[in-house]
Amino acid sequence: MTRKSSFPPVVAPDTRLLILGSLPGERSLAAGRYYAHPQNRFWHLVGHAIGLDLPALAYEQRLAALLAHGIGLWDVVGSATRSGSLDSAIRDLAANPLAELAGTLPQLSAVAFNGGAAARIGTKLLAGRGLELLSLPSSSPAYAAMTLAEKERRWQVIGMVAGKRLRVPPRQSIG
Repeated sequence: MTRKSSFPPVVAPDTRLLILGSLPGERSLAAGRYYAHPQNRFWHLVGHAIGLDLPALAYEQRLAALLAHGIGLWDVVGSATRSGSLDSAIRDLAANPLAELAGTLPQLSAVAFNGGAAARIGTKLLAGRGLELLSLPSSSPAYAAMTLAEKERRWQVIGMVAGKRLRVPPRQSIG
């Protein structure tokens, strides 16, 4: 097994909500992009929650749209050995410095975990920091225990948190 590493965080000084995955899968690592697997529903779910068609945008535009909505993106695992893409195969993990990053984001008020592994690891690292911690069902195609409609319903919390706590610009087309 080879050691795999996460990407740098996508944040801005005014990030108020941070979405954390576990560790990028094989397709994402090969592409050098978050959530690059065509069957991963991350971009659809976040876009649905904030009212933008994120899958229709180029990757850099997707990241810009998240930042424009005060939403940051990173992973709980900084590096680990793993065969394949499943979270259950993660071994010998070194966590990302989540508390340190949170300390550099003065407007951060909430963290949403994309999937159970991210929530298990990330909650331990961020507990007691005064942040609202939200556990979401995984956007991965490997998590088939829930329908897309149910995932959409559960991910709506992103939009609710954004509407309540984030400075959300009016709906606009990006590009």
